[in-house]
Amino acid sequence: MLSFAYICRKKGNMSAPEKEYTLLEHINNPADLRSLSPDKLEQVCEELRRYIIRVLSENPGHLGASLGTVELTVALHYVFNTPDDRIVWDVGHQAYSHKILTGRRDAFPTLRRFRGISGFPDPAESEYDAFIAGHASNSISAALGMATAFEIEQENDRHVVAVIGDGAMSGGLAYEGLNNASIHPNNLLIILNDNDMAIDQSVGGLSQYLVNVTTSQAYNRIRFNVYQQLRRLNLISENRRENILRFNNSLKALINRQHNLFEGFSIRYFGPIDGHNILDMIQKLNDIKQMQGPKLLHIKTKKGKGFKPAEESATEWHAPGKFNKDTGERILPERLNEPQLYQDIFGHTLVELAEMDKRVVGVTPAMPTGCSMTYLMKAFPQRAFDVGIAEGHAVTFSAGLAKEGMIPFCNIYSSFMQRAYDQVIHDVAIQKLHIVLCLDRAGIVGEDGKTHHGVFDLAFLRPIPHLTIASPLNELDLRNLMYTGLQAASGPFVIRYPRGKGELKEWRNKPEVLPVGKGRKMRDGSRIAVLSIGAIGNEVKKVIDAVEKEGISAAHYDMIYLKPIDETILHEAGANYDCIITVENGTVTGGLGSAVAEFMIENGYKVQLKRIGVPDRFIGHGSIPELYRLCGMDADSIAAAITGMADGNMEETAGEQGNIRIHSLIINA
Repeated sequence: MLSFAYICRKKGNMSAPEKEYTLLEHINNPADLRSLSPDKLEQVCEELRRYIIRVLSENPGHLGASLGTVELTVALHYVFNTPDDRIVWDVGHQAYSHKILTGRRDAFPTLRRFRGISGFPDPAESEYDAFIAGHASNSISAALGMATAFEIEQENDRHVVAVIGDGAMSGGLAYEGLNNASIHPNNLLIILNDNDMAIDQSVGGLSQYLVNVTTSQAYNRIRFNVYQQLRRLNLISENRRENILRFNNSLKALINRQHNLFEGFSIRYFGPIDGHNILDMIQKLNDIKQMQGPKLLHIKTKKGKGFKPAEESATEWHAPGKFNKDTGERILPERLNEPQLYQDIFGHTLVELAEMDKRVVGVTPAMPTGCSMTYLMKAFPQRAFDVGIAEGHAVTFSAGLAKEGMIPFCNIYSSFMQRAYDQVIHDVAIQKLHIVLCLDRAGIVGEDGKTHHGVFDLAFLRPIPHLTIASPLNELDLRNLMYTGLQAASGPFVIRYPRGKGELKEWRNKPEVLPVGKGRKMRDGSRIAVLSIGAIGNEVKKVIDAVEKEGISAAHYDMIYLKPIDETILHEAGANYDCIITVENGTVTGGLGSAVAEFMIENGYKVQLKRIGVPDRFIGHGSIPELYRLCGMDADSIAAAITGMADGNMEETAGEQGNIRIHSLIINA
């Protein structure tokens, strides 16, 4: 891994060495930043931006959002005494400058790499990371809790700042936090980073409101001065402040002919101001820093600021992969002769199903590009809906569509489906509504790490009545399951599939119904049976072929459905095999392995069972092959489990370095 000192002076594609990072290389923490005179800060911002572009051109990450928050980050750490003062980031896409300024400058080239630093703020990584930030819209609630705690402890000299943006204001949790911010005593400062963009274009009335909202800076200054005078004359108290605020807000709305949403929550509103004017932001932050009560500073920024290609195409440059930092040319992988991404198979198939049946509609929470619902949006724009960062709403909105006869294909990343759990139970499952829930990025997802791995869906959905839960072995099965969800489902139908490429170059088939609750026997064997679900079964196939050459015969069943599970296969496995291995790209606690264990016990089968999957712990970031090895889910670990059973070895099979173990148990009825 390149060192920071090497990066500072490395010759790139240019004929002369890059400019040195003369200020940045001496900033090891925010105290070093605060020792600089204000006239040096623009140079710090320029060096930060250049360093982020330099590193991410070779080590891919989330580029656009962090380029847009460089000045904001410098201003926050310059004005506030971090880490004693807390900065709570909403969506870690914005926080790369924050990481660099808080002791992780030299480690920044390891971003999102195995055993490197995380792509998101994480308190386990740094004391400067006040709260976990992987899912959107949690910053205001978390920061309000911290600010309230400081009030209880009478630590009135400590400040809490919530930075929300990049589309996160469309999430309902943000408004729950706003609704409570004026109730509990606190001095919370909310920074609204308004860049007009989420990953895809922000949608909804609130997003348009944030683009258009205006206010008078002179008005805010005069009002604050009058308020301070009234306090000194004992003509107003904090107890009466809320009524005065509402009166002033009504007067201001009358004058401006526009109501201010945030002041409707009795939160002082300032802005909007230029989020790239570092000195002005520092002045504004110092002006409002000591004001009592919750307040919101609205800043306008440009996503991708300082890198022209990213400024001109924010969606494409949200996470662009590798690119040439000098020309702006993206270095795209060649896929013409390779299997396609599962997400693209989903997108193309959805269009085909919509052509077959006019009841088919698509719903996604702010991820039309990521899940490839853009194909449906182009083909049938009136039947495709991006509802913003609002997973719970996406599910209930789909339920409303289904209640009136439509068949929604609601596509949500597996990790984000956790945010809609109640809606799946209350609004969908209880009513047995015909919705096809497509969970993209299921299983280990790689570099985004612990907040984004979709490893819990099988376990948390399996106990819910009326659900059908399935996972395809390959692209053909994904198409078949989508068709099955349309044609054969009588209630909610869940399909979960992984991130990345599939297995087949030729993936277009004539979709057919896969009988609900029926798996398939891939090959016969003796004594050992391997039961898998989903695309990880392709690894199992390769392993079984390999161990057969060593004289070990193992059967393989692709279960396809977790619920209803194929009991015919389970009876066959329990009756004919001494050893059973389950393999799933999900947590071993509650998923396929647990379902098989429950069945064997309930039906009196005496078998040795090994469960291979994600262990009962949160898994960090790295490439998918590296994380498979870490979890003991890679081909070598599966082969070791099979050969160990064949040799009569009852020991648990260790994952990488023995620090994570494949769960093993002997079932005696």
